[in-house]
Amino acid sequence: MDKALADLIKISNTTGRNPALTQAAGGNTSVKTDNGKFMFIKASGTALKDMNAKRGWRKLRLDKVHGVIKDKKLAKLPAARRELEIISRHLTSCCDGIASTTRPSVEANLHALLDKCVIHLHPLVIGAYVNSKKGRVEITKLFKSEKYPPLWIPYAPPGFPLAIKTSRLVADYQKRYNKKPAIMFLAKHGIFVTAQNAPDAMRLLHKILNCCENNLPKLKTLRLKPPAAKIILAVKSAIQKAVINTTGRLLPVTFIYNNEIAHFINRPDAAKLLAMGPLEPAEMVYVNGTPMWVETPSPAKIASGMKKIVRQGNKPVSAFLVKGIGLFIAADKKTATIVKDFATGTILVRIWASHFGGVVPLTKTEQNFIKRLYIAAP
Repeated sequence: MDKALADLIKISNTTGRNPALTQAAGGNTSVKTDNGKFMFIKASGTALKDMNAKRGWRKLRLDKVHGVIKDKKLAKLPAARRELEIISRHLTSCCDGIASTTRPSVEANLHALLDKCVIHLHPLVIGAYVNSKKGRVEITKLFKSEKYPPLWIPYAPPGFPLAIKTSRLVADYQKRYNKKPAIMFLAKHGIFVTAQNAPDAMRLLHKILNCCENNLPKLKTLRLKPPAAKIILAVKSAIQKAVINTTGRLLPVTFIYNNEIAHFINRPDAAKLLAMGPLEPAEMVYVNGTPMWVETPSPAKIASGMKKIVRQGNKPVSAFLVKGIGLFIAADKKTATIVKDFATGTILVRIWASHFGGVVPLTKTEQNFIKRLYIAAP
């Protein structure tokens, strides 16, 4: 096996197994070959933890990938047509002998700009900064003594727009520091860490995460007392009826209660924090957006809330945070695990971000871009 591929599989599996670092198939990784001609990168739609020697990655010719981002004609195309063209070019850039239409990560262009080994994740502790009003200020303070500080990337939609914005900012960084940035914080997105080899990239990642985590307020450990079983059963039944009413599907409903959920459902601003909407693209792509806040768990009121969400052009939610009771998830067993990770993650990020000036969610325009290009109609 090529050493670059072996390194890619190792860093992908290691980070992908930690739900605090990434959820579902989010995040992407890449490693370039020693001769600088090729790049192994995670395949789109593949979970990092599932990558192995036979699947979950593609090998690209870097000269062809660089050619994509240098093509000024692409920027003039309508977004949907442009992204299809880029997918086609990425597929023709593959040189791995894999007879598959599985495409390289949507961020292949961005990875090509950076150092040899690249790790892009959506850790919860990073979400506290990149989704808050004062996040950039906090990051600047945290790393003010660094000779080569992190690069902050203002929000841009995933794919080509993000690669174009990043290429300009990376070029400016190189002019100033005579080297590419090793750390990039992406607003409403996550973090990129890059180094000359996999061990250095992993060490740098953990250094940054520890530094950011130590600056966050610690949640007090509560003495948890779950609601009575009959209350949980009644809410499950109400949600199940509402889901059938809205979608026509009979789905199992799971109840989840932990320290983070207990803190959130009793906050006076809980409804307001959720009403602000999704914080980042992955939240929309993998779990149909933000959990729905439920004041009164009656089938009619829950169904009414779900139908309103659908009328707004969104898919029906799968997660429900019920005031004073807990988190409920309406989904099959496999999907419920993913929804749980995102739901508990997003409420924790919202709690933390409220300490840094408040949450900064995706705007309606930013949400609509994700819907058009990455999410099928409800």
